[in-house]
Amino acid sequence: MVAVRGRSGAGKTTLLNLVGGLDRPDHGRVVVAGRDVAALDEAGLVRLRREVVGFVFQTFGLIPVLTAAENVGMALRLTGTPPAEREERVRLLLALVDLEAQARQRPQELSGGQQQRVAIARALANRPRLLIADESTGQLDSETGRSIMELIRSVVRSEGVTALVTALVATLVATHDAGLLGVADRVVTLHDGRLVPD
Repeated sequence: MVAVRGRSGAGKTTLLNLVGGLDRPDHGRVVVAGRDVAALDEAGLVRLRREVVGFVFQTFGLIPVLTAAENVGMALRLTGTPPAEREERVRLLLALVDLEAQARQRPQELSGGQQQRVAIARALANRPRLLIADESTGQLDSETGRSIMELIRSVVRSEGVTALVTALVATLVATHDAGLLGVADRVVTLHDGRLVPD
């Protein structure tokens, strides 16, 4: 797990957006899983985001009218995963983030930490190779934030638990909170849009 740290405006979110195919570089190259992001057309970017990258956002991004299970299963539904396979996958993912009992609850019925765990499960639905978490603990208290970071780390490290996790090879996390950096395997610093050597 790699943590990217830096002050506000240092370029953390821009870096993650470039790696995730949400933005295109003005110059230079960004290569993700062998794919040059700048060379991809819109359909190629959609495939990159659907097949390679999972996103966990600071604001959770859950659909309010859907249950936790429906939020997790939405990406699978959009890719045409058969209902039985989708339901099993959602069940496994909610178990992975310890939310089986909350499967039928809507986001407003969940705590902030529970909503973020649903967002993590949703990000993992399509078995991404890269999980991008952009300040995913920013709306949480420090204790819940640390538990979310530890959950992300355990998901990354628990390759043998499910086939889902064996496909996950890296996590890139942006954070302001220096206390959360201890969970990362590597920490890189951004200053004025440039990586500072370790």
